[in-house]
Amino acid sequence: MTGHGPQPAPGATPPRTPLTARATAEFIGTALLVAVVIGSGIQATELTRDVGVQLLADSIATVFGLGVLILLLGPVSGAHFNPVVTLAEWWTARRGGDGVTGREAAVYVPAQVVGAIAGAVLADAMFGKPLVEWSTHDRSAGNLLLGEVVATAGLVLLIFGLARTGQLRFAPVAVASYIGAAYWFTSSTSFANPAVTIGRTFSDTFAGIAPGSIAGFVGAQLIGGVVGLGLVALIFRPARSAE
Repeated sequence: MTGHGPQPAPGATPPRTPLTARATAEFIGTALLVAVVIGSGIQATELTRDVGVQLLADSIATVFGLGVLILLLGPVSGAHFNPVVTLAEWWTARRGGDGVTGREAAVYVPAQVVGAIAGAVLADAMFGKPLVEWSTHDRSAGNLLLGEVVATAGLVLLIFGLARTGQLRFAPVAVASYIGAAYWFTSSTSFANPAVTIGRTFSDTFAGIAPGSIAGFVGAQLIGGVVGLGLVALIFRPARSAE
């Protein structure tokens, strides 16, 4: 799913960009995404005690922030910001499609995880919170894990479906819009991202997740990624030539 158009996006990794530049873009992009999620959550809780308004503020900030980051960094790295997306693209490449190599995936994923942690620390620092304060927000209930499977499967279906239909130029708007909607229609408020999940454990704020909930969430996200790829293969089949 390699793309060279004016607005490459998740799953459209430009192969001619040096790997160091792409890894840096993934680090910065994931860090800023987590800073947006946590920072807007902190800001919202300081302005209102209404949980619904807090979630609304967090989701709106995430939509705009994610859309801008994809638009800005997509031409450099493909703007994955998500190990599930990177691993899905690697798997697609192994099956004969375009995508990142194993070596590239091995660089992308650590950059995303470290970036997410850095973004959480940055958000805490901006709002005068302890730089590292483990979240106490338990999210281990089964219905929340189901929400993560759904959220991640939908995200992978969207990204790779856009790629299969040649519409990745719409990814900045489409992906950001989906995440904004998934904040509200999934029980888990749509983390859908192992790196972001890990980063959010470093902040005991509205957007945090307890370290004990990481394994369940990441497992659900990986399952969702597999389900999403299965749906892509089922729905977006190559057209058969007329006989």
